[in-house]
Amino acid sequence: MADSMRAMVLRGVHDLRKEREPLTLEQVPMPAPGPGELLLKVLACGVCHTELDEIEGRTAPEEYPVIPGHEVVGVVTETGPGADVSRVGERVGVGWFYSSCGSCRYCRDGNENLCTDFRATGRDADGGYAEFMRVPEGSAFALPGHLSNTGAAPLLCAGAIGYRSLRLTGIMNGDDLGLTGFGGSAHLVMKMVRSKYPDTDVYVFARDPEERDFALELGAVWTGDTCGSAPVWLRAVIDTTPVWKPVVEALRNLAPGGRLVINAIRKEDADHDYLGRLDYTDHLWMEREIKSVANVSPGDISSFLSLAGELFLEPEVTEFELEEANEALLQLRRGGIRGAKVLKVD
Repeated sequence: MADSMRAMVLRGVHDLRKEREPLTLEQVPMPAPGPGELLLKVLACGVCHTELDEIEGRTAPEEYPVIPGHEVVGVVTETGPGADVSRVGERVGVGWFYSSCGSCRYCRDGNENLCTDFRATGRDADGGYAEFMRVPEGSAFALPGHLSNTGAAPLLCAGAIGYRSLRLTGIMNGDDLGLTGFGGSAHLVMKMVRSKYPDTDVYVFARDPEERDFALELGAVWTGDTCGSAPVWLRAVIDTTPVWKPVVEALRNLAPGGRLVINAIRKEDADHDYLGRLDYTDHLWMEREIKSVANVSPGDISSFLSLAGELFLEPEVTEFELEEANEALLQLRRGGIRGAKVLKVD
């Protein structure tokens, strides 16, 4: 095996309003699996909005350099001491969850995503913007066989976090649901809703006309601008945007007792003043509530992948080569590209 590999490396915080190449293509040492770890040959890696948060410092890595990427599809090529050698040759997926302490109350309850020792793939440990990566065996999940490598990648985060967000809404079949923002995660939520809650109508708020058209293609009954008013009050809304404006506007559309689920790791500061428009009577009264989503647990990933296999979920993807990661990130930041973006690594 070679001593080095290609990787797209992040070496510090960058302002993507001014810089076009925050990652550098480098030859880096080949990783070796430690005790209980697997070595993966990366086949594909999704490009997620969380990478923008890492690059721009909203959830910056504690140490540099680091290799981003947490929607990883790979094949096991080697096992470390104590890992199951029979997994060599298995195609697996790795999501945002890398590891946790395994013993605290949250870990015992299956909420490893809330553990204070939670470690994220591609932020706290090297991720999948590379030809190889190592990962704890318990964080590598078998993938539905019907999916292509690039089709499977977005399921590992956009799909799994969308699954957790949908579960946290508490909706039942027939409840009206809103989605604000319609990118990689929201379009997978739409596909889940259409199969899992066939009598639920979905209303989509998005600033980009192409995203609104895409939502209609996938079955939305209504679309409007971020500041729009749905024709009905909504039992729940899932926000997948990186800013505050959609949060305030979504609250206006909630029915009494409705819930807004915010699926974002950080919110940008640029429109922080928009929170000043939050009015108790118009936005929160009548027992409306806000719930955040924090990471994903291994159970979320495993359960969602099982559901994706049952429903034959297939995300819409735009493919890029590994060395085109910077362009994929810039396109993601600009918006207007339907579905998810995925790096083809092999």
